[in-house]
Amino acid sequence: MTSLNDVRGPRSRSVQRTRPDIALDASGDEGVLRSRCTLSSNEGSIRAALKNKCRRRHHGRDDVLVIDELGLAHARSRIDLAVFNGSLHGYEIKSANDTLYRLPMQLDIYSSALQKLTLVVATRHVSATFALIPDWCGLIEIVDGPRGGIKFETRRRSSLNPNLDPFVFAHLLWRSEAQEILKLRGVASSALNAPRKVLYRKLVDEIPVRELASAIKFSMASRTRWRDH
Repeated sequence: MTSLNDVRGPRSRSVQRTRPDIALDASGDEGVLRSRCTLSSNEGSIRAALKNKCRRRHHGRDDVLVIDELGLAHARSRIDLAVFNGSLHGYEIKSANDTLYRLPMQLDIYSSALQKLTLVVATRHVSATFALIPDWCGLIEIVDGPRGGIKFETRRRSSLNPNLDPFVFAHLLWRSEAQEILKLRGVASSALNAPRKVLYRKLVDEIPVRELASAIKFSMASRTRWRDH
């Protein structure tokens, strides 16, 4: 088993655990990493480099999930990259070719469904992004480095989201997973046949957010396939 669980999101048919496939070199102690052969306008290359940055940060850990394009609030939106350690941390990428047109709508969902959030944006978006994001949201600037590489420069670190909606957070669970969690807590079988939103409400009424996060993480790590739900 590798040191980090790399989980494909619902657009993939399987769960994969892989090793980093892009070489990185450290560039100081402020979270600056470089990836070879990438440009700040290429979202796919940015995502790959960011994923490797996350892997390096959690090197030697086998209890961290890294998930591509995680669907939130039953696929109302997707976050480009999600890292599930002690909390669920989402990373949204805005390359030099992107606009910020959809960001306010995305932030509404991210603020409800994610425990932490960091925007990873090209230099041209930094000022406008700072004006849009809440104070608890982190920001990383994508900078073209020497020899055609990318540097990730941390402009503000994220903190815990004070606006998390546990009910929306619980939507990350499949219905069968919610049923199993409630069953283990002694909920009567007759109550487990309720619609999934009723199950989510019961979960958040009975389980603190920290315990709910652990249950969601365990359920995701146990999946053998992914789907939109």
